[in-house]
Amino acid sequence: MRRRIIVTPLTMSSSLIELPHFMHRSTKVLLVMDVVESVRLMEQDEHDFVQRWQQLVQQAEQQILPLHGGRIVKSLGDGLMLEFANAQSGVRAAFALQQFSQQANAGLRPEQQMHLRMGGHLASFVTDQHDIYGTDVNLTARFCTLAGPSEIVVSAELRDQLVPVLDADIEDMGECYLKHVEKPIHTYRVAPPGKAPTFVTLPTDDTELRPTIAVIPFTARTSDPDHAVLGEILAEEIIAALSRTPDLNVISRLSTSALRGRDASLPEVQNHLHASYVLSGAYRVLGQQLILVTELIEARTGRAVWGDSLKSTVQEVLHGEDRITAEVVSQLGAQIVRTEMQRAASRPLPNLESSTLLMGAISLMHRSTRSEFDRVREMLEYLIERHRRLPTPRAWLAKWHVLQVTRGLSSGGKDETKRALEQTQRALDVDPGCSLALAIEGFVHCHMLKDLDGAAQRYESALAANPNDSLAWLFSGVLHSFRDEGVKALAASDRALNLSPLDPMLYFYQSLAASAALSAGDYKRVIELATASLRSNRGHTSTYRVLAVAQTLDGNLDEARATVKSLMLLEPNFTVQNFLQRSPSSNYAIGQLCAQALRDAGVPEQI
Repeated sequence: MRRRIIVTPLTMSSSLIELPHFMHRSTKVLLVMDVVESVRLMEQDEHDFVQRWQQLVQQAEQQILPLHGGRIVKSLGDGLMLEFANAQSGVRAAFALQQFSQQANAGLRPEQQMHLRMGGHLASFVTDQHDIYGTDVNLTARFCTLAGPSEIVVSAELRDQLVPVLDADIEDMGECYLKHVEKPIHTYRVAPPGKAPTFVTLPTDDTELRPTIAVIPFTARTSDPDHAVLGEILAEEIIAALSRTPDLNVISRLSTSALRGRDASLPEVQNHLHASYVLSGAYRVLGQQLILVTELIEARTGRAVWGDSLKSTVQEVLHGEDRITAEVVSQLGAQIVRTEMQRAASRPLPNLESSTLLMGAISLMHRSTRSEFDRVREMLEYLIERHRRLPTPRAWLAKWHVLQVTRGLSSGGKDETKRALEQTQRALDVDPGCSLALAIEGFVHCHMLKDLDGAAQRYESALAANPNDSLAWLFSGVLHSFRDEGVKALAASDRALNLSPLDPMLYFYQSLAASAALSAGDYKRVIELATASLRSNRGHTSTYRVLAVAQTLDGNLDEARATVKSLMLLEPNFTVQNFLQRSPSSNYAIGQLCAQALRDAGVPEQI
């Protein structure tokens, strides 16, 4: 008869269970290490990577582990799990492995270097003749994910076994949140004695986080040689306009022009240009009128996701004043966002490209349903696992934590604030000059801590790093509106809109710019901006709030009440009291003015 073995998952404080005779419990130091960006290195040169990894494993087995009383518990593909009798032996072996890895990197270009990251824990686990088991085993691997290139992160239990300065230089990382672990866990970064922990900066490239579009010169359906150049001009104007959009990679005109007249197939275009989307079309000239028939193809599937017939005149095209460019770029941005969002919402995460994950997450973040909003966190966390050296996904995850509270989806304000700040700080560890991370950290200080001075400092730092960061200008405008600084609020929000006239997230810019216009008392402008925003996204609840306030103050009470009805359908528990608790403007005149306007429009005082 086969014996059934049931192993109850362990926790740090769980009671012991009776084990079969062939299993026993141990408490030892576990160390998990893996190679940072191993997939990229493997794709770059598989033979070289495997050879270097085998050299490292051989050095560990034959030299380092015997010297420090350690053993390999299991191989993890591009990583190892190691076991030691005590903390001192574990960290000394870790330092030796890091030193060997760094020496092996000498003379290599940064993008070729192989960096290890490590996590350590004083773990309790169950062993049998095959493997080791227990929650602490999984937890050790989680600590590894907190480490950057060439770093070692350990638990508080392991740190308590070390003597600072004598055993290691120790840096307190505070409480950190680990994936699938509900409560934060105190962690520490360790380095060899006399050598404070340092950050290794890997080359960063966030092009994978943006969809790539290729604009193929349009084909002329005309026999007049004088008109043959018009397709080139139109394509060049569209490429120039799209290049000003920070959310897209745009293939250069010289590269796409090489395909002119070749009648290249879609697979050939994708193979040569690595494009996610291809814009192509044909035009004809009738007298002075030019008619362009164009379509946008999703390169992955060959599916046409948008198409239109657009008109202009020959003279307008020649003088750079055609109506076609603005219309095409506007439609493209909206359609690409829609397509990426649909893919992101419906397909398994491993099957999605990084650009789809990021654009889909940003778009779904401001949608109304809870399931869509929760999906955003999964997408961003998956993206962080895939691109650990990029700050952008962490910055957006920080914003997600803020919206979790400001949308009334979580009452754990302090916990969400900690999580948000942890993400921005880790983003800034990777890239201290990341204007997006600085801007969103300011957003956290503004909306979660109600620290308007701290928020202002971070927005200033973001704009010092990148004077054209439209999101920093937008958030700065909102901050001024909270402080009753209407003129400054309008100036900053207008600057943001001017920097992102074709942004796929234009509705978000319009919504926040409406708040700035409200503080300036320009209610007509508020209604115009909020109405335009809602045409693109009817699930953004803060837009309904600012619209209802403006309609009330402008004397359109019936319209305001209708707007409030739409708002309450999306957020049934919204009250004036909620608004005052959440809004950083509550201590200023503008906040009290908005609260009264919401009362007048029919928002209940409290539930």
